[in-house]
Amino acid sequence: MRVQFVEAKGPADIDRAFADMTRARAGALTVLTGAMFFTERRRLVDLAAKNRLPAVYPWREAVDAGGLMAYGADIPDLFRRAATHVDRILKGTKPADLPVEQPTKFELLINLKVAKALGLTIPQSVLARADQVIE
Repeated sequence: MRVQFVEAKGPADIDRAFADMTRARAGALTVLTGAMFFTERRRLVDLAAKNRLPAVYPWREAVDAGGLMAYGADIPDLFRRAATHVDRILKGTKPADLPVEQPTKFELLINLKVAKALGLTIPQSVLARADQVIE
């Protein structure tokens, strides 16, 4: 497998990035997290479908928009954990004394309708690990 990085610094770069992936005969796409990519998730999902690229996204909203898979931090869990920090601050803990934390709960979502449209079979072992499977 050969990994190719394609850069899109802004929305205007997305079409060029997909053209570069098509020229390079990319076999799949991993979208990295970022505010611009989240805002453009519908467009990314549509372009991935148009170019028949299996894609994995870092947010469940991309799967809700018709993407194949999402794997990333469970955002509601992050907000719950943030609330505990707010509680501690309100009780007198200095923010600088709070630990820096990384996500500990992740979720995997799979859209089987998209997999079927792409001609993909998702192994049962992967489906069994998914937090949500959309049929």
